Formats: sequence, C-alpha cells, structure tokens
Amino acid sequence: MPKANRKTVIAASDLIAPITAQQRQVVVNATYQYIALAREKLQRAIADIPVVFNLKGRAAGMYRSYQGTQEIRYNPWLFAKYFDDNVQNTIPHEVAHYVSDVLYGLRNIRPHGRQWGELMDILGAVPTRKHTYDLSGIPQRNLRRYPYRCACRQYELGSQRHRRIQRGQGFYLCRQCETNLLYCGER
Repeated sequence: MPKANRKTVIAASDLIAPITAQQRQVVVNATYQYIALAREKLQRAIADIPVVFNLKGRAAGMYRSYQGTQEIRYNPWLFAKYFDDNVQNTIPHEVAHYVSDVLYGLRNIRPHGRQWGELMDILGAVPTRKHTYDLSGIPQRNLRRYPYRCACRQYELGSQRHRRIQRGQGFYLCRQCETNLLYCGER
C-alpha cells in the first residue's frame, strides 16, 4: 500500500473519551466570560457566538467565520485529555481571534499578529500559538498526501493544494530554489 494511503489503527480501548456535558457547559461558560471581559475592557459591543464541539485532529480550538456565520469550535477529545490547560489557554486564544475579527476584520490583520497578541494580553492570557500535547488516544484526521518535487527537494502536498494545481487554479514555488513544484504521480 502506498505511504500516502496508510492509516494508523488505534484500538477503541486506547481512545480518549470526549468531554462530558458538564465539562462542555464549563467551556461554553468560560468562552462567554472571556467575550464579556473583552466587551468590558474594550467598551465595544461584542456579541456571544455559537460554541461547538466538532473539531478533530491536532487543533484544540478554532475560530471560524464562514459565509456570514461565526463560531468557535473546540476539540472535545483534546479538552478531555488536557482540560485545565485548554480552559486556561485555548479558550482565550480562540476568543482573541473572534474579537480581532470583530474589531479589525480577518483580512486586515495577521492571524497571530500584534493585534491578536494585544487582545490576549487584555484577556490575561499568554499569547502562544501552538500547544505541545501528546496526541496518543486522540482521533486524528488522515489526510492524503501527494508527492511533488522542485529542482532541489521533494514535497508532500495535501489534497486541497493538489486539487488547485490539477485544476490550473494555482501553483506553488519552492522557497529555496524558487522553481514550480511539479507533481510526481502516484507512488
């Protein structure tokens, strides 16, 4: 079987159970408390938004603004494994993304730029970008990778970038040699 199609099999007994309904309510309440804190400190009208627990994979949380809707998504398995740390760090992180969208618009600032960092300070949180969690027992998305090459090295691109290139909707350059990445075909 090609490397791109291999899936890691985890026994059901090794999987972490997602957070309970009671823990979900704690997360939702904490999210709304951080939004209220931002509203108070910034003296701006900032509405509460939906909080959902449908995120999978490596990310603990995600603020999403899509087709006129906004929501904060959390990974219930990562929250279950690292509940206290996620309440302390992930929730203000995602609220800061939401508030920065309300104040500046997502297209006008960098995702983890100066404005986002200032909002993290206002919320009393450390402006860190990534977590270093052990992901064993956490359900993972298995993404297919496609082999590409340039003049100096091999790359593996994900499905979305691969489809864009195949449809002629874009191209990608190597940061080192600045040549186009070319598809190597199935392995």
